[in-house]
Amino acid sequence: MKTINQITNFKQKALHWANQFEVCCLLDSNQYQDQYSSHDCLIAAGVQLELKCSDGNAFEQLKNFQSLHHTWLFGTFSYELKNEVENLKSDHPDYLNFPELYFFIPKYLIGIKNGLINVLIGNDSIIDEINQFIISNDQKQAVLKIQKRLSKVQYLDKVEALKSHILRGDIYEINFCQEFFAENAIINPVQTFETLNQLSPTPFAGYFKIGDHYILSATPERFLCKRNNKLISQPIKGTAKRSNVLLEDQNIKTQLKHDLKEQSENVMIVDLVRHDLTKSAVKGTVKVDELFGIYTFPQVHQMISTISCELNNDVHFIDAIKNAFPMGSMTGAPKLKAMELIEAYEETKRGMYSGSFGYINPDGDFDFNVVIRSILYNAETKYLSFQVGGAITYQCDALKEYDECLLKASAMLKVLEG
Repeated sequence: MKTINQITNFKQKALHWANQFEVCCLLDSNQYQDQYSSHDCLIAAGVQLELKCSDGNAFEQLKNFQSLHHTWLFGTFSYELKNEVENLKSDHPDYLNFPELYFFIPKYLIGIKNGLINVLIGNDSIIDEINQFIISNDQKQAVLKIQKRLSKVQYLDKVEALKSHILRGDIYEINFCQEFFAENAIINPVQTFETLNQLSPTPFAGYFKIGDHYILSATPERFLCKRNNKLISQPIKGTAKRSNVLLEDQNIKTQLKHDLKEQSENVMIVDLVRHDLTKSAVKGTVKVDELFGIYTFPQVHQMISTISCELNNDVHFIDAIKNAFPMGSMTGAPKLKAMELIEAYEETKRGMYSGSFGYINPDGDFDFNVVIRSILYNAETKYLSFQVGGAITYQCDALKEYDECLLKASAMLKVLEG
């Protein structure tokens, strides 16, 4: 049994060690305990076999891949898979060019649970190799000039235009996002992730490297999880800032709990997720386990609800993922119309942003996050990007929504701009 400091030191060495490989993935719960979590941390490195899709039929290809390989799979779902789920397309520029779907079987896999380190794939000797690994800090983080894709005025105008769609009855709610980006960006991805993860530790944080493509994620949100025959989704809707003053922080938390606007946004998405899960559920088993739960993270308080169901035996678990994709918290309601308006009002492809990454285990259980509060980086083109957004309803104040975007961006801006 290791102490927390020993585990933290081991995780740091393991990530730097894994980053030597062309492909690697770290999933870190940062000690947030959750009844559905299988491990505190998973570190996968190297490729035995991989599946990369950017030409349609991705979910079917993943189903075939998994049926041939009942082992640990780690992978990503891009938001652009919406075009496969629904009759949609995107003509926006994509400056990052992540694959639409990517999964790999690792050569090495290490799991950490309750202070115990286990080699799940590979030889136990890699523990010694990691413990002896010397971390190089040669490359210092350059301070970047982060640009906004939309000016404040443009953002406010677009929110007002979206509110007119709500007034007309096209939608009830839409998750509208804006991009922050840097060109000619040179970063050390591992060090950047470590800084972000120290500043903003969250339960679904992760580092995913696919060649020159990197996801550096401090996401607090679970998209979908399977435990035995149970599916669990935990959408986030409702955000409030933290305060350094204890009493004020507690008051902010209480206000969020009872904020009718935040509750109405949250319940719309809960209804959407319930509808999505119904497609995969045993009839009558979809239920809301927790409504309007308030959870505290270093940067923000969040309103999180939990919805679950029993998976129908006639539905393949990968079809259950497809049936719920993209996650309702990042689209809006009704989902199809919201995605059409996202395409009309946003300026760039989302790509991996508001997609998902995680794992499937040998028993067919899985856990996937939502790619928010995440830095995306293409080292070949030196393009770096992150997006932030929020729920637009008719009651919302465009200026407050803009301020909430800046709050969500604050940790990433701090890491990148120094």
